[in-house]
Parts: sequence; structure tokens; C-alpha cells
Amino acid sequence: MSLSREQWATEWQRLREVDWRDLDVKEAGRWPLLLKALSGCLALLVALSVMLWFVVSEQREALMAAQREEVRLLSEYRSKASEAAFLPEMREQLATLEGQMARLRRMLPTDAEIPSLLDSISDAAVDNRLSIETIRLRPTLTQTHYVEQPLDILVRGDYHQLARFSADIASLPRMVTQHDFTLEPVEGRGDTLRLSLLARTYRYLTPGEQPSSDEAEPLC
Repeated sequence: MSLSREQWATEWQRLREVDWRDLDVKEAGRWPLLLKALSGCLALLVALSVMLWFVVSEQREALMAAQREEVRLLSEYRSKASEAAFLPEMREQLATLEGQMARLRRMLPTDAEIPSLLDSISDAAVDNRLSIETIRLRPTLTQTHYVEQPLDILVRGDYHQLARFSADIASLPRMVTQHDFTLEPVEGRGDTLRLSLLARTYRYLTPGEQPSSDEAEPLC
């Protein structure tokens, strides 16, 4: 329905003369036309707002959850992309470490090579003209990835002979470490000294292996 200019002016005047405090919804049919139109628009906006709140709120929460997931995935992607960029370098380092581990394992005697290692230590003492008092195995100690085999060594000789003997043990093909040195003179033997030390060799523990500790037995 279209209104003429005079009708619009009349309705506008009636709207300006309305006493808002006296408005009664029950008499809405008598309200000015512009007031009815404004009330209808307001009711429509309220209805749309309620509809938006109840219908769209669930989708809004889903959207926010998706946005949070997007941020997490982007962060994870950047992290993995950074790792991928360093992957060749990490592979090279891993290959280097594996090579070092292989060389170290070759330096560790097997269980069957322990007697041969003891013979090498005895030969080093004989070659340096030392008197062997004791070379004795202690019980083995099982660690997480290897088995430790301690040895008690007690020999006699002069200072230089003992020093060369210690150097010969350190240069053996198999890994032998030396600990708890005790050096004391032998009474009545001039410059003869007695060297007591704890030597340790190590054997790589293969997966699933459960070695047992043996009682120490003197070899010499």
C-alpha cells in the first residue's frame, strides 16, 4: 500500500504526538501506521536474533572448534616441516653414531674371548718382567645394555715396569679400563713395588639375553 505525501506527513505528525507512556499493546490496532511499522520491524529483528542465537550458536561453536584445530594442525605442520628440513643431516648423524657404536662393539670382548683377554694381560705382565701375585675374575655386573666383567690384578715390579704394564693394558685391542690403583713398596725388596688395581672389561648385552653372575675364581 502506497501513501501520498500528505498521508505520510499526517502519519508522521500522529507518531510525534504519541505519548509512549500511554501505549497499550491491546490497543495496537489504533496505533499510528508508522508506529505499527516500527513495531513490526522491531519484532522481526527480535525474532531473527532469537533464531540466530538458537540455530547458529551450535554452528558457531563448531566453527570455533575447527579454528582451534586449524591452529593446532598448522603448528604441528610447521614442526614436522622443520624436522623434515633437517632430516638429511639427522640421517647423516645417525649413520655416524651407528658407525661409532659398531666400532665400540668390536672393541668389547665376547664371553668366549674373556680367557684370551686374561692371557693377554698375563702376557703383558710377563713381557714387562713382573711377578704376578693375582689375576682374578670378580662376579659379572649386568647393566642395561652391557655386562661388566671386573678383574683384580696384583703384580710386583719396579716403577717403570709397572708403568709399561699399565700402558700395555690400555693399548689392548679389547676395551679394558683401570681403576682403584694402589702402589706400595715391598718390604725388603729394594725398589720393588706392588701394584693393585681393578680392571674392567665389558661385553655387549644382546636383546633377550639374561647372563648370570659367576663366582670369582683366581687364575694366577
